[in-house]
Amino acid sequence: LRHCAWPGIFNRIGRRRLTTQQTRPTPQLYQHQRALIFPGQGSQFVGMGIDLNEQFSAARHVFQEADDVLGFHLSRLMFSGDPAELTLTKNAQPAIVAVSVAATRALEDASGMDASTMYSATMGHSVGEYSALVAAHAISFADALRLVRVRGEAMQDAVGSRDYAMSACILRRAQVADVVADVERVQHEIQHDVGGADEVVQVANINSSSQVVLSGTRTAVDRAITSLQSKRLAMRAVNLPVSAPFHCSLMAPAKAVLATCIQDM
Repeated sequence: LRHCAWPGIFNRIGRRRLTTQQTRPTPQLYQHQRALIFPGQGSQFVGMGIDLNEQFSAARHVFQEADDVLGFHLSRLMFSGDPAELTLTKNAQPAIVAVSVAATRALEDASGMDASTMYSATMGHSVGEYSALVAAHAISFADALRLVRVRGEAMQDAVGSRDYAMSACILRRAQVADVVADVERVQHEIQHDVGGADEVVQVANINSSSQVVLSGTRTAVDRAITSLQSKRLAMRAVNLPVSAPFHCSLMAPAKAVLATCIQDM
């Protein structure tokens, strides 16, 4: 998102708008199987999408549609808004989907080809799945925006105002299974402590053999990180810029709200 997305492709076709004098890429350029992968929350930042908006009319149409569908100036919040407001999950989710779709449309416009021609699969990390569905023509951009806005509101309502955290743990040469087991042990221990019944820490994402993401209440997440580091399973942890503890049991109340929204569409 920060670099107009997918450098490998934009390096080949150029990040500027292609003119009729420039050579457009051909389907043969994409003859090998490729997947289009979209980012999730934590990738938002003030200024996101502004380069796309300035350079590609296709992207500008996407941002205008987002503003119209949601009924407020999402693009203004993305381009020059307050970072804390943008990080709220009800705003971050549609913002990330909007920029992802804008980048896809810009790529399609510049290449003269549909994303389905260039890629054999689309996928996404968390809310990026909705961007992938739009790119695959499985749902409309407008429906995706409505869904992720409701999804974000439901997720925020599910946790209220307690102090939560998500942290990416950079692992040493450890087996992921050992990391998961240690986090589960910490979860069991902390819930049996005095006042710890409401504390939660769970493995939210296993991104690779060297990175897992923890999610839950801040006290429990910090305790799990301390344990992992003391056992030399993790080298360090990086707090993610998110407003709720995604992909853990604390999100359970949001499921029914999102299910109803999907059924009503």
